[in-house]
Amino acid sequence: MNRLGAAGSPFFFAVSFNGEEAYIEPAPESPAPSALFDINGKTNFTQQHQKAKPEFHFERFPETENTYSNKFRQVMDHIHAGDTYLLNLTACTPLQTSLSMEEIFHASEAMYKVMVPGRFVVFSPEIFARIKDNTISGFPMKGTIDADIPDAESLIINDPKEEAEHYTIVDLIRNDLGIVAEQITVRRFRYIDRITTNSKTLLQVSSEITGQLPEGWQSELGTLLYKMLPAGSVTGAPKAMTTRIITGVEGYERGFYTGITGYFDGETLDSGVMIRFIEVTAGGLVFKSGGGITFQSREHEEYQEMIDKVYVPII
Repeated sequence: MNRLGAAGSPFFFAVSFNGEEAYIEPAPESPAPSALFDINGKTNFTQQHQKAKPEFHFERFPETENTYSNKFRQVMDHIHAGDTYLLNLTACTPLQTSLSMEEIFHASEAMYKVMVPGRFVVFSPEIFARIKDNTISGFPMKGTIDADIPDAESLIINDPKEEAEHYTIVDLIRNDLGIVAEQITVRRFRYIDRITTNSKTLLQVSSEITGQLPEGWQSELGTLLYKMLPAGSVTGAPKAMTTRIITGVEGYERGFYTGITGYFDGETLDSGVMIRFIEVTAGGLVFKSGGGITFQSREHEEYQEMIDKVYVPII
């Protein structure tokens, strides 16, 4: 990544949650790409594909609330012990669908889409980092609510638990950007995005944080991205300890789920966090999803949020 960045050569990348596995391909001329991607309009395919028809089967089989409760209580024990004060707890949900991975990839509406045949497809709305004119910007997304709930926007904006969680994640991303940049500024705080899915519309809360990079950042592009891994919005705070707790509590490997993906066009970078993620396993398809837990979290609401995020953005 550093070499391609220094040369001003465009490339696509996808990096796993723990940073130990990656797809890094010169783009768009890679002769046999291992992944299809659409990074906010930058793609490596030209063939026009029909969007999947709205009549499709999509059924989810989430773990029981009792199973989720066991993990939730472990997280709360760590919170009360002072080991962590925000932890992103995730789970695997088996699913059945009449759609192929390729149909999901091409039909989904999302800013960041990646498909590795036989492995996974992701359709993420969450920005990780953008770099333009020596300015790096982060957009942590934390807080989700069903848009059909009466006064949904007011409820999520005025919820003390959601506000505290968002303050924490903004502070965490400020610290992450501060590892590689200076003059860190919160430009926008807690604005609302609307996400339309196959089953409902969700409201999600984000903020915008910026910093200034030194000249010549392109030759250190890979280094600065790896310094910020894993993504703060999908781990928690303090990040190192929280990541260790996640490994012990979740009981499965995240793999590329909650890793990062993006595209460098030779001058600017656009990258996203790989949430909204379907993986191929020996037992069938699973959807990985979750949400942030704090001392104010309510178990049933967190369980429902984990299930609500199991969707495909096909309308």
